Amino acid sequence: MIYVRYIRSPPLISSETAYPEPAAAKAYHVLEYMIVTLELAPASFVTEGALIEKLALGRTPVREAIQRLAWEGLLDVRPRAGIAIAPLHPGDWLRVLDARRGVEVVLARSAARFVTREAADLFHEAALAMQKAVISGNVLAFIQADKALDEALAMAADNPFAARLAAPLQTHSRRFWFRYMADTGLAESAEHHVALIRSILAGDEEAAAKDAKRLMALLRGHAEVAATR
Repeated sequence: MIYVRYIRSPPLISSETAYPEPAAAKAYHVLEYMIVTLELAPASFVTEGALIEKLALGRTPVREAIQRLAWEGLLDVRPRAGIAIAPLHPGDWLRVLDARRGVEVVLARSAARFVTREAADLFHEAALAMQKAVISGNVLAFIQADKALDEALAMAADNPFAARLAAPLQTHSRRFWFRYMADTGLAESAEHHVALIRSILAGDEEAAAKDAKRLMALLRGHAEVAATR
């Protein structure tokens, strides 16, 4: 059994650049992290002013982040009522994964075909971070590593259309996983992710597609269990 520790830490700066993120991008990543890790509780309400105060990034970047998260279905802006954090209904995880499966296979195949040295370095970093998170039982570090892996996949695939479609589905899925599966299965999940990375770095499109399908099947199995609770 893995001893799971929850260590509250800020989200990682995007590995796409060594330079500081623009304020709106930073606001988005911090709010996304807070939603995924349930620091902003499902079905709760918050005000724009409270988020501006919490993030200390200014009204415009926070408002832009809110609008983006609302478009992705993670927030619901209600005039005169505040901002509602999306609820978590276990059965919706299955719907998210049904929508996600196909595009993940597309991304995996494309990444294996077009992966660059820069993207390969990001995959190595994500795999190492994920393995360290498993060893330490640090679920929040695992969540951050999973996000980094998705960003590496988006870069390597060289298909912005598929990447933009996949990103919100990946975030929703990560949130469900954190809610229902964070106490178990870190090692198994990491094993599936690392297998996908290896196939991509080997340039094996067929193996990458199969590994993406296996990962989605693992997550769907978790979602089916959560739906019965």
